[in-house]
Amino acid sequence: MTAAAGMLSANVMHFARLLRRAGLPVGPAEVIAAGQALELIDLGDRSQARAALRGLMVHRHEHMDLFDHAFDLFWRDPNASQHAAAMALLEGRPPQEQPPQPGTRRIAEAMTPPRARPPKAEEAPPELDAVMTVSEQEQLRAMDFEQMSAEQVGRAKAEIRRLSLPLDLRRTRRLRPDTHGPRIDLAATLRRSLRRGGEMVDLSRSARVVRPPPLVVLCDISGSMARYAQVLLHFLHAVANDRDRVHVFLFGTRLSNITRQLRFRDPEVAFQMVSHAVPDWSGGTRIGEALQEFNQRWARRVLGQGAVVLLVTDGLDRDGAAGLAENMDRLHRSCRRLIWLNPLLRWDGFQPKSSGIRAMLPHVDEFRTVHSLDSLRNLVDLLSRPAPPRGRDLRWRSA
Repeated sequence: MTAAAGMLSANVMHFARLLRRAGLPVGPAEVIAAGQALELIDLGDRSQARAALRGLMVHRHEHMDLFDHAFDLFWRDPNASQHAAAMALLEGRPPQEQPPQPGTRRIAEAMTPPRARPPKAEEAPPELDAVMTVSEQEQLRAMDFEQMSAEQVGRAKAEIRRLSLPLDLRRTRRLRPDTHGPRIDLAATLRRSLRRGGEMVDLSRSARVVRPPPLVVLCDISGSMARYAQVLLHFLHAVANDRDRVHVFLFGTRLSNITRQLRFRDPEVAFQMVSHAVPDWSGGTRIGEALQEFNQRWARRVLGQGAVVLLVTDGLDRDGAAGLAENMDRLHRSCRRLIWLNPLLRWDGFQPKSSGIRAMLPHVDEFRTVHSLDSLRNLVDLLSRPAPPRGRDLRWRSA
């Protein structure tokens, strides 16, 4: 092996380590195949090298942009930025700064060498303190999202990503073969008898398919709900990537379907796509119009098979209660379970005095708060239990 070939193999190995630190699943097999592929192409052609490495090291569509950004930073021309600035000055225009792409921060952190930890100083023997205190973790779970600092919000988002949402299972109309099933499948029995000349030796049985119902989320992103919506989006992103049949809609002055955007497994890419798809973040609130559009355009598509609907809003509508009761009633009749999550319930003296809240309250099955990590854990526990029967008196709780 020549010195140039050995240096190329070492660079491919270092590039693979960079991709692994950025979150891409690159193993030894990809590194070996990439080194062999670079020997078969023209290394002077940058596009061929990019295509060869991308085809061998990228296995998901959402990792394409991350790979391209890492490739440009690692296999770069050291004088490229100086040439670009010189050409811009010759043409009489200032150099333009490109907006940061998704994954830029992760690639920059991956390329930064780890800092050496300073040696630990000798510690004195610990002194026991018998004073009863509240741990920092417990304080974070009970803290309101609105009162958290930027560091605490980041830790809360990390806790939220670890939450799972086990919805209670529902029997569907579909049947599947089951040796001990309660139903006799006559058609399958006749098909099996043809293999034995028409003689029925045993009976084929089937059972109902059991699966969780669809989950539909309608989340308010107006000015009064912006901080809560930002944190809840991390929870919805984790749920959308953990199970199927999850549909998420955001509404302020208009309704936006972000189900497809949340399917990206990389949260940074997903939220960048959401920011491009939602133009009315932190604006006004038109709950009645948003629910009317949902009932007319999306209800028949997503509210089948006993869907569970989570309505996340504080109920403060800019247009008052115009058309709100009618659209809430239609939404309530179209789903199996309608749960209203309102951060205003965190106050002990909450009273439904707003006209919008009074119009919405008779048409929900559960009225819960969502303002902290504990409230999200209680929501997960609530959805994992069977739905209570409808028609009972509604009592709101700050649980």
